[in-house]
Amino acid sequence: MVITDPIADLLTRIRNAQTAKNDGCSVPYSKIKKDITQILLDEGYIAAYDVTENEGHQNISIRFKYGARFEKILTNLKRISKPGLRVYRECKDLPRVLDGLGVAIISTSKGVMTDKEARKQNVGGEVLCYIW
Repeated sequence: MVITDPIADLLTRIRNAQTAKNDGCSVPYSKIKKDITQILLDEGYIAAYDVTENEGHQNISIRFKYGARFEKILTNLKRISKPGLRVYRECKDLPRVLDGLGVAIISTSKGVMTDKEARKQNVGGEVLCYIW
C-alpha cells in the first residue's frame, strides 16, 4: 500500500483509534512520525510510545491517555501543510493554536519542534499540524 501523506496517515490513525476508544494504535515507523509522537508525549497528549519490530518492519506503538470519565485528552489533530500545498512561516509569523492552549508542530532546519520552541530558537519552517 502506497501512502502519499504519511503524516496525515499518522494523525488519522490516532484520531480514528481514539474515536473508537481504543487503548492505542500502531503506525509504520519513520523518523518524522517518531519526532511528532515524541512531541505528543512531551506535551502530555499521549501516555507512551514504543518503537517495535515485527517481521523486519518497524512500527510505532502509541498508548493513549484518557481523562477520569474516559474522555479524550487529545481533542483534535489537524494537518496544515499538505503535499499539494506546503505552508511555511517565518519565526514572527508562527501560528498560535487556540491562543496558546494547543500546539503547532513545525519542521525547521533544527528539527521538528513545537511553535513555542521555534519562537525561542528564532527559527521558522513548515507548519505540519495543529494539535489541541
